[in-house]
Amino acid sequence: MSTGKINVQTENIFPIIKKFLYSDHEIFLRELVSNAVDATQKLKALSSLGEFKGEVGDTRIEIKIDAEQGTLTVLDRGIGMTGEEVEKYITQVAFSGAEEFVQQYKDKTELANQIIGHFGLGFYSAFMVSSKVEIFTKSWKDDAQAVHWTCDGSPDYTLEETTEHTERGSRIVLHIADDSKEFLEEGRISDILAKYCKFLPVEIKFGEREETKKNEDGTEVKEISDVIINNPAPAWTKKPADLKDEDYRGFYRELYPMNFEEPLFWIHLNVDYPFNLTGILYFPKIDKQRFEIPKERIQLYCNQVFVTDNVENIVPNFLTLLRGVIDSPDIPLNVSRSYLQSDANVKKISAHITKKVADKLEELFKKDREDFEKKWDDIRIFVQYGMLSEDKFYDKAQKFALLKNTEGKYFTFEEYESHIKTLQTDKNNKLVYLYTSNPVEQHAYVDAAKERGYDVLVIDSPLDSHFINLLEQKLKDASFVRVDAETVDKLIKKDEPMPSKLSEEEQNKLRPVIESIVPKEKFSVTFESLSETDQPMMVTKPEFMRRMKEMSAMGGGGMNFYGAMPDMHQLVVNSNHPLIGKALGEEDGEKQKQLLKQASDLALLSQGLLKGEELTKFIKRSVEMIG
Repeated sequence: MSTGKINVQTENIFPIIKKFLYSDHEIFLRELVSNAVDATQKLKALSSLGEFKGEVGDTRIEIKIDAEQGTLTVLDRGIGMTGEEVEKYITQVAFSGAEEFVQQYKDKTELANQIIGHFGLGFYSAFMVSSKVEIFTKSWKDDAQAVHWTCDGSPDYTLEETTEHTERGSRIVLHIADDSKEFLEEGRISDILAKYCKFLPVEIKFGEREETKKNEDGTEVKEISDVIINNPAPAWTKKPADLKDEDYRGFYRELYPMNFEEPLFWIHLNVDYPFNLTGILYFPKIDKQRFEIPKERIQLYCNQVFVTDNVENIVPNFLTLLRGVIDSPDIPLNVSRSYLQSDANVKKISAHITKKVADKLEELFKKDREDFEKKWDDIRIFVQYGMLSEDKFYDKAQKFALLKNTEGKYFTFEEYESHIKTLQTDKNNKLVYLYTSNPVEQHAYVDAAKERGYDVLVIDSPLDSHFINLLEQKLKDASFVRVDAETVDKLIKKDEPMPSKLSEEEQNKLRPVIESIVPKEKFSVTFESLSETDQPMMVTKPEFMRRMKEMSAMGGGGMNFYGAMPDMHQLVVNSNHPLIGKALGEEDGEKQKQLLKQASDLALLSQGLLKGEELTKFIKRSVEMIG
């Protein structure tokens, strides 16, 4: 038997570990199980090299709870330790046996690169929840003697040989402290294992289940089987060629069991130079009416150990709309593996993932355009967000980003430019892209534009105000105008306006009457000389102000000023329409006002602006006028 002091620089190392090193006490279980996995992987590596000549046998890791004794045990059948190795790896805080093993064997076997630990501190997380920790361990080496190490959370420990542990491997026994009794509850431990250890590469047993089965003769028998809480070979660790579509969909359901929608498609990442990166990213359906980061997010793993699902620092913001898994031992983590540390590697990995996503989308577009178009409405917000936030993604996305018109036809940017160039180039040689944000509500305006032979796009996602601003900057001599922003003749200015049948004096005579029947704080009245076949009055929403207000509502930087401004519309009076001429010639003031009120209400109704009492009055007046 020997005694000694743990080799640290301060007597207060345990309080520091307990209070500051790990952000969440539940992490202790992840660290201990990860150590057990490392011990197992080391044994397999030694076996593959022929250094360990015995039977590897059952390598299953076990987690046990003894509520009566107040203990939680982590048992592995891995490499084990000698007394000297316990002195070296356990009593020297921050001396990593895993790191030393990787350096020694990394060029000899791939298994060495699958070792998880690096910092030599994970074991000490056990003291966050324990009043005492015991290690029973026996090395894989011939004639090794099992040893027993005990520490009560102070720098003092005991180490002695033992006959209580006869099998190769280690048994870590935690005597759970009074303030951490939650870790003696099966449900709590099960949740932690499901969160952090669901895909560790060695089978992990936690408890047993009893099942009733029928024999061939129909008699029932009860069988006891181990509960294995993890999938040691998740889809992302396999070669894409070995997986079928159903395998990918099955893994998606495994990742997000409470999500009942199938993914649209996926990207399998498999990179080994200049960094190691594997994973699968899934494209979910994104609600075009709402723009929000999904609750089920991308999960980050390090050698199959869950680290976080807060991956904003490892992928660009727009990729957080995706789901799936990224696994890389080259992503720098802090010492507790709880969060990311930024460095050049992170930027390279982020850029590579962005490129792979863009390449995949382009591949899908070229391979089966018809199928891509069917998916477009579900991925459009994702692509737009990417184009808005990443210049390199924009450059690639030009090849597959689509525009859809009111006929339901899809065009690339280049195709659409050719489609509208002849008719929709204005007198200043600028290409005008007409669009509607709601084809049903703005049908009258869309219809008027189509009568002129114009094509109208459907642009109706929450990002569109920002997106068309971007396109106006990127596309040459282009402007976007919503169909209700102006009268149809002003949407694409080509010739000199037609002459007005009403003189300025006659217009000024009608103006105060019209202004008296619409709220001045919401409408400005203008006269325009339009075709006799156009509506007598119509409501337009000026493009600039409306777009600024929409961008403000979406959080556009520096645009709060516009968001606070009231909605303003123009009531455009068609000075060439016969109804306006009739109203001008009406000598009965009340009849004149009634005619103009009916025309203005029709204009408001077409924009969904006639509501409540005013709508009721309009209906009654209409019935009286046709009665």
